[in-house]
Amino acid sequence: MSERKRVTIKDLAAEVDVHYSTVSRVMNPATRHLVAEEVAARILKLAEARGFRPNRIAAGLRTQRSGMVGVILPDIANPVFPPILAGIESVLARMGYVPIVVNAGTERTRQRFVVDQMLARQVEGLILATAERDDPLLEYCVKVGIPVVMVNRGEHTGRASCVVSDSALAMALTVDHLVSLGHRCIGHIAGPASTSTGESRREGFLEAVKRHRLRRGEYAVVEAESYARDAGRQACAQLFEALPCLTAIAAGNDLVAMGCYDHLRERGIRCPEDVSIVGHNDMPFVDALTPPLTTIRIPVHDMGEQAAELLLRRISKPLTASVVIELRPELVVRGSTAAPRASS
Repeated sequence: MSERKRVTIKDLAAEVDVHYSTVSRVMNPATRHLVAEEVAARILKLAEARGFRPNRIAAGLRTQRSGMVGVILPDIANPVFPPILAGIESVLARMGYVPIVVNAGTERTRQRFVVDQMLARQVEGLILATAERDDPLLEYCVKVGIPVVMVNRGEHTGRASCVVSDSALAMALTVDHLVSLGHRCIGHIAGPASTSTGESRREGFLEAVKRHRLRRGEYAVVEAESYARDAGRQACAQLFEALPCLTAIAAGNDLVAMGCYDHLRERGIRCPEDVSIVGHNDMPFVDALTPPLTTIRIPVHDMGEQAAELLLRRISKPLTASVVIELRPELVVRGSTAAPRASS
């Protein structure tokens, strides 16, 4: 039996009695608005009836546009990333783009391999959540000339636009809350200093405790090996050694805060009766922990949307200047913070 003949754009155009370029515009969501609604509806109805599917590979070769954007993550299991991805996808879908999402980890060779594979597939731009401070991966992307935007990671050299949360404000809100409860012995478990979030939150914490005139023996910073739960548990143990008077912890993120919960349970220390804990990110289900976690909520969906919008702007206008967008966080008070116990 002979194969059914593939329906082409020109076939559809002939049936609807329009130029084939009109059909091409309708089949691309980004240009569909250029065609009258009644004509577009007729073309779409006919395309569905005929089983027409645009040949994106051929179109990409002809126009040098693939309609694909790469999104590179360091840890897809981290709950902060799905809502960021949802924000990215919502914007890309409106403009006819499709994201290709890769979990690249933190190993630089693997990350470079992923970028090269993305480039080989003709992605039109990249959104990076992987970048470290002075990251060679970002430098490589800039060198090869691919449009790139950072999300949830800062970049202040002007090489690329980025969308981040205001870490200085976040840590000010955290420390202000703890001090208002009466805490005067506060520790911070920072994320890795190699990441912009680890560094900026650490600096924000130090600025806040100094503004409240805490003396050196009344605060301490311990760096976690990663933003993972077990790293938080280990860092929490180190924090108690560094600051024996500890009554409150500002954790680098919610997973680190969960690691603190683990350590406190192992030691028989109660939260918040003995030690208060504040997380960062307000990831799903932290309100279901025991006790529910007080944390910093960052607008992650909005973060993804704005990153996608910046990237599409850079794709359409390559000479657009790089910008840094800082989104405003908010403190969500729950059951993991309370006034410190009175000394006997």
